[in-house]
Amino acid sequence: MYMHTMTKRCDQVQAWKDLRQLRVESKTFDLREAFLKNEKRFEHFSASAPHVFVDFSKCMWDERIEETLLELAEQTEVFALRDAMFKGDAINTTERRAVMHWLLRTPKESLVSPALALAHKEVLATLDQFLNFAEQVRANPDITDIVNIGIGGSDLGPQMAVKALDEYVLPSKRFHFLSNIDAHEIDRLLKTLRPQSTLFLISSKSFSTLETMTNAGFAKDWFLSGGGQNIHNHFVGLTSNTELAKAFGITTTFGFWDWVGGRYSMWSSIGLAIAIAIGESGFKAFLSGAFEMDQHFKTADARSNLPLKMGLLDIWYRNFLQYQSRSIAPYHSGLARLPAYLQQLEMESNGKSVDQTGRGLSYETAPVLWGEPGTNGQHAYFQMLHQGTDVIPVEFLVVKNPSHSYVRNHELLLANALAQAQAFMMGEPKEGASSQEEMARHFCGNRPSLFTVLDRLTPRTLGALIALSEHRTFVAGAVWGINSFDQYGVELGKKLTQNIVSQLGALHPLNIDPSTKGLMGKLDLKSN
Repeated sequence: MYMHTMTKRCDQVQAWKDLRQLRVESKTFDLREAFLKNEKRFEHFSASAPHVFVDFSKCMWDERIEETLLELAEQTEVFALRDAMFKGDAINTTERRAVMHWLLRTPKESLVSPALALAHKEVLATLDQFLNFAEQVRANPDITDIVNIGIGGSDLGPQMAVKALDEYVLPSKRFHFLSNIDAHEIDRLLKTLRPQSTLFLISSKSFSTLETMTNAGFAKDWFLSGGGQNIHNHFVGLTSNTELAKAFGITTTFGFWDWVGGRYSMWSSIGLAIAIAIGESGFKAFLSGAFEMDQHFKTADARSNLPLKMGLLDIWYRNFLQYQSRSIAPYHSGLARLPAYLQQLEMESNGKSVDQTGRGLSYETAPVLWGEPGTNGQHAYFQMLHQGTDVIPVEFLVVKNPSHSYVRNHELLLANALAQAQAFMMGEPKEGASSQEEMARHFCGNRPSLFTVLDRLTPRTLGALIALSEHRTFVAGAVWGINSFDQYGVELGKKLTQNIVSQLGALHPLNIDPSTKGLMGKLDLKSN
């Protein structure tokens, strides 16, 4: 397997220096003036990809900045790394693995290279197997509740997708997602279930994830103590460790591959809950939308390549305008979990401080992502976004056509999104204001936003939106010269947890700092 490594760091190419100069020259950039100078700014700074339209016109850039960012992408060889990923090269250099979540949504009729033919065949065979199982579950009236037990990518992706696609979910089934090791959560859930009508999906590649297996054990004990029989009919393993699953009592397992990162895994058997919820045809449409976005990313030229443009905007904002966070505002209740999903996707992928060769970085990487659905955010944190001391870009996401028939409500929802984006840009200055009340009503404006439109929220459009987000994250990581596909930052806490757990009850815990020892005592974790 060919190991692809970074060749040029962004801070060592000419475009990076040019962008620094443009930052100096654009300190007085004003969106309102930009629209007055260019009446076609909306047309120029709008872009489309399969199922997604994005308006960049209220973003803090102009044609020169955009052009220089495209030069930065060329000089840092973003497309070369993209091609290496789609070729199956090991671009995850620290773990010496290929990055091929895109292969999971590559259809049977699509040509793949001979080197990937076997992997593609295995993907298609596993897909057929778990989709066939999903259809069996859907047709079984005795199973009314499906509980997905996982954490991180084994939870956030499937949970987000099932909620988003509620219109397509089989109404005779209820879907639950359990990730928190806090027993309050599983205790509350199990009180609403019956063993004989519940199916548990245990999602853990290694079948050893502490939180997942603790909850799985809790669920198993509840099942047996409640008179449940035939564990193999009520527990499924989404794992590559069939031996541990078998020891648990599970005989039905669906695996996946080490080239599938957790936060990119909902396209694999980890998406079984999605498949049960929306059925085989719905899941294939979900994959198809993502595949269409893959093809766009692979073939569109730089100026019309939507993931590239979004990733480059992220570079401009983070490294040159020094925006430290980004707020996600989906104006659709079904996308309530999208901000949480995007948090993991970007912050776990690009929250790095060394490049692919292990050298420390002289520039910032992943911003903080956060947000809430629609008008809820307007009556919570939008106050800070409008009048606070920090400039925080907002990303609005709207769906043109709702799945309900309440036309007036939807018009009001869309009007709110449009008005907020307009307010961020235009502001409302109080010239000559002298009183405290007048000053308090001052809105400076000139605050950036990005506006994304989906025609409808369907399996296909959601697949395209998520693949767009994956590739956007890839572009930013490629420019920064980091490995976006490992996540060692989550490992240290896991290791220290095991050390503390192993010493619970000890009078004198070893290799534990004084503060942690003191807190263990305060929490009565030292008593036998």
